[in-house]
Amino acid sequence: MTETGSSIRMSAGTKVYLYVSLTIIAAVVVVPLLTTALGGFKTLGDLRINPFGLPAEWQWSNYTDILFGDRYWRQMMNSLIIATLTVFLTVSVAAMAAFTFAHVRFFGSNFLLNYFLIGLMFPAATAILPLFIRIRDLGLLNTYWGVVLPQVAFGLGMSILLFRNYFRNLPEELFQAAFVDGCGYMRFFWHVTLPLSRPIIATVAIVSFVASWNSYILPLIMLNSESIYPWPLGIMVYRGEFGTEWQLVLAFITLTILPTIIVFFLAQKHIIAGLTAGAVKS
Repeated sequence: MTETGSSIRMSAGTKVYLYVSLTIIAAVVVVPLLTTALGGFKTLGDLRINPFGLPAEWQWSNYTDILFGDRYWRQMMNSLIIATLTVFLTVSVAAMAAFTFAHVRFFGSNFLLNYFLIGLMFPAATAILPLFIRIRDLGLLNTYWGVVLPQVAFGLGMSILLFRNYFRNLPEELFQAAFVDGCGYMRFFWHVTLPLSRPIIATVAIVSFVASWNSYILPLIMLNSESIYPWPLGIMVYRGEFGTEWQLVLAFITLTILPTIIVFFLAQKHIIAGLTAGAVKS
């Protein structure tokens, strides 16, 4: 009886601990988002005096002026084009490479895999100068591809790792049965592996999309025409010579991060499934 009561008390304590921890984590995430959204409804003076509270007077024009302006939608379309191209190429190349590393044995496969994974150690900022020179020599400066190709290159390491772990966790019997029936590598990849890999495809796609959507340093270096600026560079419009219209910056940020938040909530089950599916064996 005592052991049972102790067990129940420990279980209740664990639940309280979990609820408190999750509440704190949720507050850390939600409070900055809520503060940013509310800041977009304030005047600049109200924002300086009362940065965290409710607006003294709701300035709906901060949002409507941005929404009904051409610049916002043009930058959103530019970001969408860059992110879509990045996601498509990253998922396509990483899936094929990971399938090869997971199921095809060839000389130097481990060395080549480690070569890809070395990219996880170096952020894009460390290679800006040689990257800029290479993109310039290829004639891709001030184009979408000048941003897309580096983003794909820097995203391949993590994407290949996620895909490879997931592919190796698929039942080996499927692979053997397919080859007994005369199915080659390509047919097995397209008709068996990919249909079973929707969770990890969604995971890699969302991670690549969010990283591309929020990318700032690469577009800043590679683009110099406002007509193809993605949304992170659009914030510079609200910076003047003598000050920054912070209330418009917050309104602009709120409107531009909404798509990534919506996409994440719609695909969170697939993301969790994709991240945990390869955790059993590697």
